[in-house]
Amino acid sequence: MTKKIEKNMLRERAKPLPEVTDEMWNKIDDEHRMLVQEFLETGSFRAKSKRQYTSALKQFFWWVHHSLNDKKLYKITKRDFLRYISFLKNRNMSSSGIALKKAAVSSLNNYIENVVADDDENYDKFRNFTRGLPAIPKTQTYQKVKITYEDYQEMMKILEDDENYLGMAWLATAFNVGARLAEIVQFKTEILDYAIPEGQNYVLSHTIYGKGRGEGKVLNYMINKEALDYLKLWVEKRGYEHEYLFTTTYGGEPKQMSESWAEYFCSDVLTDILERRINVHLFKASCITYLLEIKKVPLELVSKYVAQHEDISTTVRHYDLRDFAEEKNNIFK
Repeated sequence: MTKKIEKNMLRERAKPLPEVTDEMWNKIDDEHRMLVQEFLETGSFRAKSKRQYTSALKQFFWWVHHSLNDKKLYKITKRDFLRYISFLKNRNMSSSGIALKKAAVSSLNNYIENVVADDDENYDKFRNFTRGLPAIPKTQTYQKVKITYEDYQEMMKILEDDENYLGMAWLATAFNVGARLAEIVQFKTEILDYAIPEGQNYVLSHTIYGKGRGEGKVLNYMINKEALDYLKLWVEKRGYEHEYLFTTTYGGEPKQMSESWAEYFCSDVLTDILERRINVHLFKASCITYLLEIKKVPLELVSKYVAQHEDISTTVRHYDLRDFAEEKNNIFK
């Protein structure tokens, strides 16, 4: 399949929702703002989850402000909320994006139902209006096309020509290590001081935290020599010391990289190099697929030590992008 055909098969990107600024938020009903603040302050959220829920709830109440004329939360119905879901769908938002926004509102509603209702007569009969609604149909935001080793080499060469050492370090880590976006930014510079044990070609990272309840799942990633070489090159070129490997400069001060940097890097740099949409979430699957398909590493090892999955079915279902073309051709021989 040519790059041109692949580009034409991509699903149209979702129109971004407007950022709810402080000025916009101050126009929201006082009671709604108070409930959101109270919910977020009393809940035990991971930092990333709290940011996501804050954004999602602000978006919801901005929609309530405009589309429902600031209708009180205790008067909002299931039919009203289905209108909000329809609003998100009409902007081509992915099912996962809609599910996140629904989950934020549902969690707030549960808090009101279980806590606020005891002290506020307006909510004494309040019920979570997101409960019992039809499931959100799964959508494929874009066609998953694996990033091959040849693609990786092509991108690395262009980045080298551009002297984009940070980009090279991030790409080498994302393709070789198999860590997620939120996990890569947690890697610390101390990793470069770890000695590679005799007979090994990797070092084991310090503890980082992945997806999961509470602080997150405890993870230690294997970082191979190729990734280490590009990480060392980046640290040498950046010209300053910092606790974290992946850093960018804001206002003249180096800070730990935000996840949005990598999202921009993929959408506005790597996408243009390969002439097809490159998404940050493709790299974990591409790393796993490369190890399975080209390196012929057993699935059980890749699943446990690279994908960091407790069940190989998770690896197969979501991250194995092999097409088994050669094997299929041998079926009827």
